[in-house]
Amino acid sequence: MLLSLCALLAISAAAAQEAPPPQSNLPDMGKLPAVPPAQRAQVQPQYVVVLDAAHGDGDVGAQFSDKMLEKDLTLGFSVRLRQALASQGIQVITTRDADTQVSMVTRAETANHAMAAACVTLHATATGSGVHLFTSSLAPTPYTKFLPWQSAQSAYVTQSLRLSSEISTALGHAAVPVTLGRTALTPMDSFACPAVAVEIAPLIGGNTTTATPLTDVGYQNKIIGALTAALTQWKNDWRQQP
Repeated sequence: MLLSLCALLAISAAAAQEAPPPQSNLPDMGKLPAVPPAQRAQVQPQYVVVLDAAHGDGDVGAQFSDKMLEKDLTLGFSVRLRQALASQGIQVITTRDADTQVSMVTRAETANHAMAAACVTLHATATGSGVHLFTSSLAPTPYTKFLPWQSAQSAYVTQSLRLSSEISTALGHAAVPVTLGRTALTPMDSFACPAVAVEIAPLIGGNTTTATPLTDVGYQNKIIGALTAALTQWKNDWRQQP
């Protein structure tokens, strides 16, 4: 589960349990020079999207039923989203492709070495309705030659907010309710790329929505279609960023 607006303390505790090693033992971010988006768009031969399916193996995440765990839902969703993006000619790199536990440091390393144009972390929750979109709560900072590992995302916050806005618009066109938020989250705060955390919640019935569970394939496909449309549009908009 990500940071459902009513579960921040629970997630903060979980994040603390998965905190990365002391700074002295972390990979040296100096080995990954910060590249401003405009320059990155010029030097990178392909548009790359990183999908980060949260949890895995013993880290099961939220448990929605006896047969449905968050780790399985995020992995299955990641596989199908990757296929949808690939059908649009978009290169995708994933942080995990099986029921394995991947450290937060390794997830960030995967994203940063990919020089990705967009990084999407996938979570799920039983609370709320629709999709919760989160960007880092780090304050934006100017680009520097080297980025500190723990707060690399700060140099990309402005880009991340623009990416979140495009995803929100696409979800709105698909009639999926969206809740926007900003939070501290590992590994997203270490991502040196425009990054958004997407947390999928069931649909609560209302004037414009019909109650729909997380497991509904049609509902998931609607979200996948909206994310694919947004990331396809981002391919053009990202290259035009200042």
